[in-house]
Amino acid sequence: MDVANEKNERAFDFIPLNEREQKPRKVGLTEIRGPYYTPVGKHYLEDLFDTMGNYIDILKFAGGSFTLMSKRALEDIINLCHSHNVLVSTGGFIERVLTMGSELIDNYVNECKSIGFDIIEISAGFVTVPFDDLLRLVEKVQKVGLKVKPEVGVQFGAGGATRAEELEAEGIKSTKWAIKQAKRFLEAGAYLIMVESEGITENVAVWKREIIAEFIDQLGLETLMFEAADPEVFSWYIKDYGPEVNLFVDHSQIVQLECLRSGIWGTKSTWGRVVTYKKS
Repeated sequence: MDVANEKNERAFDFIPLNEREQKPRKVGLTEIRGPYYTPVGKHYLEDLFDTMGNYIDILKFAGGSFTLMSKRALEDIINLCHSHNVLVSTGGFIERVLTMGSELIDNYVNECKSIGFDIIEISAGFVTVPFDDLLRLVEKVQKVGLKVKPEVGVQFGAGGATRAEELEAEGIKSTKWAIKQAKRFLEAGAYLIMVESEGITENVAVWKREIIAEFIDQLGLETLMFEAADPEVFSWYIKDYGPEVNLFVDHSQIVQLECLRSGIWGTKSTWGRVVTYKKS
């Protein structure tokens, strides 16, 4: 056996796992949160990728945390991700840039391209922007050769750890309108649609499962990624929609999530019940 194959040989490979597509995958994508709630640097990621890199598809920065870093540190992280076939996303920071004046958008998009990002997420959880303007942003990002991942949801004020009481007072937006937006984003060439969890499974008294069902019914599972940064939430997604659902979780949860996807472990309600069948 050559060194490369030996390095990737799975320990205990006589134990069967659910079959997974190899990277770059089209389904069963896992996006992990990078620096925000905890610092995540090059050396931490080296350990993470050495152990679980086969199961990570995208690293997403949160809260514009990349703007606090030195250029060298940021480039080190991006280059490390690329060496493990992991795409790198900006997260939804573009909506903060919008509030600084639209003339900065060109500089932001071009710098994202120059420094090595693969995906720019387009969100508007805190700002009210005409939808046609968002479509123009999609076009601008794609023109420089980057993927676009718009975020849609039903909760205004989502994305900033806002208290449940404040979100409830805001009320929720129309699910039909959110789905219509998602369809138009996909028609414009969006890579994936990120479905924001707040108002659906986060900061709510009762999960609004019917909203998720409507998104999937109208758009298809393969076009959507669901925010599920809570083990109870991602367990539900996999139990109801299978191991090939696309999920965004915290970096600290990747092992637990992949144990569930692979079918080797789970809670009482998922134990031994997550399986795949692939034709040889």
